[in-house]
Amino acid sequence: MLTNRQDAYGHQLYDFFKGRPVVECVERDDGYIDPNPALPKYYLSEYKDWTTREKNAVRYVKGRVLDIGSGGGRWSLYLQKKGYDVLGVDNSPLAVKVCKLRGVNNVMIRPISEIDFRLGKFDTILMIGNNFGLFGSFKQARQLLKRFYEMTSPGARIIAESLDIYKPPVDPLHRQYHLRNRKLGRMPGQVRMRLRYRTFVTPWFDYLLVSKNQMRKILKGTGWKINRFIDSTGPAYAAIIERDMNRSGRTFRS
Repeated sequence: MLTNRQDAYGHQLYDFFKGRPVVECVERDDGYIDPNPALPKYYLSEYKDWTTREKNAVRYVKGRVLDIGSGGGRWSLYLQKKGYDVLGVDNSPLAVKVCKLRGVNNVMIRPISEIDFRLGKFDTILMIGNNFGLFGSFKQARQLLKRFYEMTSPGARIIAESLDIYKPPVDPLHRQYHLRNRKLGRMPGQVRMRLRYRTFVTPWFDYLLVSKNQMRKILKGTGWKINRFIDSTGPAYAAIIERDMNRSGRTFRS
């Protein structure tokens, strides 16, 4: 679990919730800095302010829902009000506190690596807000997808968002970073980063951004398959991923 000094995301979320001006700052391991004052508002946005892509994606939710990287609880809250049984999980203690303060009934501190069958069975897994990236790497994505297969019902879905790093225009600094990653044996969009806010700094972590074809390759043989993509005008897209009923968890290969 993150310590108080490491919970930069939670502190900026909590401060914004309390009405204070906040700027989220992402630091990449090549020295690139990306400050963004709009993200905290996005994390707490209501349905009326969601993108068309998100409004289309939420229509595919069904049954019991696991909201991975629930952040400020915007999807958990919306679905809870619609009558869904939702469990939110986040590795940020203060983000979980904000969820509870906003009225999310079921939310807990839990990093994605510790999600398993003990949470019960789910019909929908959410990885919204580019949270397909929480998988971190090709290898870990496949390991966790196989685990998710075992903790979901027949016909279950994963609703995930990512960024297609190849969709133009591509910033030359990002292109250089993608090439650097390839030389290091990493996926081009495997971003090594940390979040900063005031004096709070998260540990370094990997955040995985993938194209549609890369997502398909990750899914192959894990028991999951693409049903459809929901596009936007920019590089962001949503994927409706379905449990492959023709696969058995016991036959998976890495």
